[in-house]
Amino acid sequence: MEKLIIEGGTSLKGEVDINGAKNAAVAILPATVLASKGKCIIENIPDIEDIQCLKRIISDLGGKIQTLEDNSIEIDASNLTTYEACTEDVRKMRASYYLDGALLGRFKKAKVDLPGGCPIGVRPIDQHIKGFEALGAHVSIEHGTVILTAEKLVGTSIFFDVVSVGATINVMLAAVLAEGVTTLENVAKEPHVVDVANFLNSMGADIKGAGTDVIRIKGVEELSGCNYSVIPDQIEAATFMIAAAATKGDITVTNVIPKHLEPISAKLAEMGAEVIQGDDSVRVRYKGTLKGVNIKTLPYPGFPTDAQQTMCTLLSVVEGRSLITETIYEARHKHVDELKKMGANIKVEGRTAIIDGVDKLTGAIVKATDLRAGAAMVIAGLIAEGTTQVYNIEHIDRGYPHIEKKFSKLGANISRVDA
Repeated sequence: MEKLIIEGGTSLKGEVDINGAKNAAVAILPATVLASKGKCIIENIPDIEDIQCLKRIISDLGGKIQTLEDNSIEIDASNLTTYEACTEDVRKMRASYYLDGALLGRFKKAKVDLPGGCPIGVRPIDQHIKGFEALGAHVSIEHGTVILTAEKLVGTSIFFDVVSVGATINVMLAAVLAEGVTTLENVAKEPHVVDVANFLNSMGADIKGAGTDVIRIKGVEELSGCNYSVIPDQIEAATFMIAAAATKGDITVTNVIPKHLEPISAKLAEMGAEVIQGDDSVRVRYKGTLKGVNIKTLPYPGFPTDAQQTMCTLLSVVEGRSLITETIYEARHKHVDELKKMGANIKVEGRTAIIDGVDKLTGAIVKATDLRAGAAMVIAGLIAEGTTQVYNIEHIDRGYPHIEKKFSKLGANISRVDA
């Protein structure tokens, strides 16, 4: 067990290079299972625990994995030995459910343990199951394991009851090798959904419409290996942009797609920060007193739920009252109790956090209750007076590669030690 020790009060300045997107990479790695010949070389892979976990899972399935230079990996899934993924690694991470769609598409059967992940609220897989059944699969859940079987998968029209990133990607994975055409409606439009579709097309799939309301998939007979580079991480970039404003600093995030960051940029500008967009960079600079804003999380292109907890930390020290309404996950305000230990004035009513800005936060012993809450506590420590100790940082390591090193390069006084 490790913890982060942070001495607050430093204005962060400089440049930070953003890694490949976690939410794209954790779907692209399972998608390699669909390649029945050739090798997939995937670049810009983030060095995070979820990726290490997926590499072990694919190895257990019989895949051959080689780590290359420059954050790249090579995966050869052409000779998998099993369609069963029933290990502790599968059970402890949320994105392991993408193996359902990938193994079903490849073998027309799959046996995958139900996933874990951050405790941010109920995240059912009913829409995933609806999609698999519509394609012709029989689905059952027995003793905590999803069992999928199909004589064949046949394309059809599927309308999702709710917008779900996981269901959109998972059904897309199953449909690429189905007979005929599959039409998915009321789909998620997030950048990582588009990235997974682009990756599948690079393997030989025929997917059109990713990023719009309707995705059309024309089934193909087989997929092959390819070379692909993962998009930059929208949420890691947002974290450093918010940290720039919170610490009264000046940070340029590089290796980003500025359009993906527009919901963050817009709110920071509304608060009074200076936001300057480049071709593949965004600079955020503190100009003076920041004011409160209202935020409502929504599917892309709305404000991302994964950025609301870090934004909550920033809003706790700006002038006036702010409201954050969480519409995606009902239990995503657990970080509030930790911020209160540091002097924040926040009240949660239902899914809305009412935040009255205070003059300062003070260092305390706090914990990361989940991945993005952990990042929120790191930013809180950076702006607090005195010393902050952040425990349970294994949550943070699931999504932020070497977070303490990146903040140190920007001038932060932060270190990782044994807890």
